[in-house]
Amino acid sequence: MEVVWTRQWAIFFGLLMIIPFFCSRSFAENPDRNNLGEDRYDEPNHGVQLHVHDHQVVMDNGIVQLTLEKPEGSVTRIKYKGVDNLLSNRYRENSRGYWDCVWQNNGQWVFLGTSFEVIYHNKSQVEVSFKRTWDPSSNDSGPPLSVDKRFIMLNGSSGFYAYAIYERLEGWNGTSLWQTRLAFKLREDLFHYMAISDTRQRVMPTADDRRRGEVLSYREAVLLKNPANPDLKGEVDDKYQYACDSKDNKVHGWISQKSGVGFWLITPSDEFRISGPLKQELTSHVGPVSISTFTSSHYVGKSGEEIFQDGEAWKKVFGPIFIYVNSVSNKKKALSLWGDAKQQMLKEVESWPYSFPHSRDFPKSHERGSVTGRLLVLDRYINQEPTPASLAYVGLSVPGEAGSWQDEKKGYQFWTQADEDGHFFIKAVRPGTYNLFAWVPGVMGDYKYDAIITIKPGHEIKLRQLVFEPPRDGPTLWEIGIPDRTAAEFFIPDADPKFVNKILIKQDKFRQYGLWNRYEEIYPDQDIVYTVGESDYRKDWFFAHVNRHGTDGKFRRTTWQIVFDLPIVEMASNYKFRLVLAGANFAELQVRLNDPNGREALLSTHLIGRENVIARHGSHGRLWSFTANMPGYLFVKGRNTIYLTQTRTSNSFQGVLYDYIRLEGPPQ
Repeated sequence: MEVVWTRQWAIFFGLLMIIPFFCSRSFAENPDRNNLGEDRYDEPNHGVQLHVHDHQVVMDNGIVQLTLEKPEGSVTRIKYKGVDNLLSNRYRENSRGYWDCVWQNNGQWVFLGTSFEVIYHNKSQVEVSFKRTWDPSSNDSGPPLSVDKRFIMLNGSSGFYAYAIYERLEGWNGTSLWQTRLAFKLREDLFHYMAISDTRQRVMPTADDRRRGEVLSYREAVLLKNPANPDLKGEVDDKYQYACDSKDNKVHGWISQKSGVGFWLITPSDEFRISGPLKQELTSHVGPVSISTFTSSHYVGKSGEEIFQDGEAWKKVFGPIFIYVNSVSNKKKALSLWGDAKQQMLKEVESWPYSFPHSRDFPKSHERGSVTGRLLVLDRYINQEPTPASLAYVGLSVPGEAGSWQDEKKGYQFWTQADEDGHFFIKAVRPGTYNLFAWVPGVMGDYKYDAIITIKPGHEIKLRQLVFEPPRDGPTLWEIGIPDRTAAEFFIPDADPKFVNKILIKQDKFRQYGLWNRYEEIYPDQDIVYTVGESDYRKDWFFAHVNRHGTDGKFRRTTWQIVFDLPIVEMASNYKFRLVLAGANFAELQVRLNDPNGREALLSTHLIGRENVIARHGSHGRLWSFTANMPGYLFVKGRNTIYLTQTRTSNSFQGVLYDYIRLEGPPQ
């Protein structure tokens, strides 16, 4: 009996020694399997692991596992919370998470790396690089840009960071860059709920729903005819309805109510974006797709293009942005993931500039400077003493004329909003030379501080009180609108019931499809006649000056009238007419006084704007400012009329958005 038990124990212990051998052998032969154990996810002390294989790189911190193509650097897989891949498998591996651009002849180019490098690796952090180096002596048909794509994963972090360094060397061919972005295409079977803001979030149609729908005036706008979700039938889907100002574009993404998982793009800083805080960009849209757009001509037209001359050198860092994933155990509470994403966004903003990127081109906090000051406004026709520039937007940008920041796209910009007393603090500014610019909601014009500001590492520049004297020649005789750089305060009609998006019914009505056609439905027989002192711009001034359809299939120009009384006319003096437009698209506005058929206009904007702001549901694009002297002898005592004619009539989308109009009397 004792011999039998001894043999059994010997066999038992022998098996215990053999099993680890076979297990280790199995994992060694399949290295990927080493990283996929479900029971290891969410381990607090997992550390960041890096696995480099022949054709892929895997980063794993025990919370998220990220797989990238090698050496291309495309994101092929994001594993999280038991979901094997958050990205769609309907696309090629290099079309799931990628950096691309639109350049030169409107061609799309995906930046694929040709070399791979581990930049930094320890238990706390991994940073890897996938670089595409342009060689002018090669037959490379892509844009003359070198692009270094970086990915960072931190221990304990529910996501990963991405940034890229774009560079041109002296002597390279000239080119133009119309758009560049980082895009992610998510699982269609998982992600159906999209969130852009507290008010713009909803269950979305699918890409298949769009394919079964009716394309409207342009391919982005589709009327849903037979969607899988019947609640969406009869609605319009258009990605431009989900565009967002840069100042508000901090977090957006998708929620999977099926798996209780959220996917978010968090942009903690606008310093690498273009054209200032009101530049609109695309966010998330049907696909499901989430994109972080760094530069584009959307809503600003040609001024948003980065045009490089032959031989021009340039370098810029886009990002880092944070790709954040979160989850809830109770899937019925999945929509609460939006609130968590907002909280995470605030944490990322507070942490900017990040301390962990290992690139000399990304200065850390101690390598940056700051500017403080106070801005006042002095308009002597309103107040004899300066008043605080309440809630002014104050920023640093490449030196230029007042307002030039909205056309600036190659450098960095740093903006903040002043408090109610006009005090401002611009922090974390990269070293360099800048002009300080500002604009004040409710005050016409752009401010520029004349002196060049040189930022040095670790230095804070304290400016004296700055005084902005806005454009003014004489007292206000009348005004229409609010000088706030948008047309949102004017009359915005309800959408045609046949072309509605339900989440835009009560807010952001200007984002509804087809409002340009509502103009002639509301004013079928006569264009707008606005009578100063009687009319209300909130009800009687249509937000967009658009064309009419003619009976011959062509379009007809429209002329709006501003009717006003002058009890006294100073015949020998000049009056000042000020016109500020919140956007324009292949338009020309002509201004005449008391004679709609006068041979010469007192003011012509000439052909302006390529912003497509009307078709893309914007309340603003690029700001355009014009002034005209109106000699007193052209006025009459009593009733006068100013005629505004939009003369370009090729299509429905030519027109202007008004911001503010003012007539000033002679100087006093």
